[in-house]
Amino acid sequence: MKSKILVTGGDGRFAKVLSKYNRKLNLYFASKKECNILNNSSIDKIIKKVKPKIIFHCAGLSRPMSIHEKNIEKSIDANIIGTANIVKACKRKKIKLIYFSTGYVYNGSKGNYSENDGTKPFNNYGLSKLGGECAVSMYKNSLILRITMTEKPFLYKRAYYNLKSNFMFHDDLIEILPKLINKKGIINIGGKSQSIYQFAKKYNKNVKKTKARNNIKFPLNQTMNISKLKGII
Repeated sequence: MKSKILVTGGDGRFAKVLSKYNRKLNLYFASKKECNILNNSSIDKIIKKVKPKIIFHCAGLSRPMSIHEKNIEKSIDANIIGTANIVKACKRKKIKLIYFSTGYVYNGSKGNYSENDGTKPFNNYGLSKLGGECAVSMYKNSLILRITMTEKPFLYKRAYYNLKSNFMFHDDLIEILPKLINKKGIINIGGKSQSIYQFAKKYNKNVKKTKARNNIKFPLNQTMNISKLKGII
């Protein structure tokens, strides 16, 4: 029988897509109410109930990005303190931890970032996820996935032609997850390095191109080196 996997943030956007693939993994989806990552008793209770061998830590705060600037307390609680609580619980119970992080932990100015490159997040969201990474990295039985992914279909009518990334869809990540579960350390997760417009146009011919101006809040070359990932899959 496949190892039981507990998914935190079980009522979130990614978890809803992941649930469609439960036939490939033995998953238990814990809602925010069932697993409050800011409450250690709640975490211990769900672990006792599910008895997982692995935890997919997907719970946290992402969009809107502005919330991480406007309400740093909420960002810190959800992405740093909550993650630290999960790490400590995994350590106590000897559970493998897989942390869903982001490519936003890199600076985003030069591109082609490898897992060995230094991290310097360009916004508070990236900082909050890097804070979570710090806690996870202290626990050796763990895997950090630095992911660049988005919903399918592409949500927007316009896409930047001069902003490069490694976008992949949620479904694409889920397809390769079974090959990653037994790994440890850090792995960059994403698709082909290309402009967001090139990515979006492939799946929606009606997407219009637009230019990212100098006043946007995102750097223009957020691409990651995914050689390590390719070697695994």
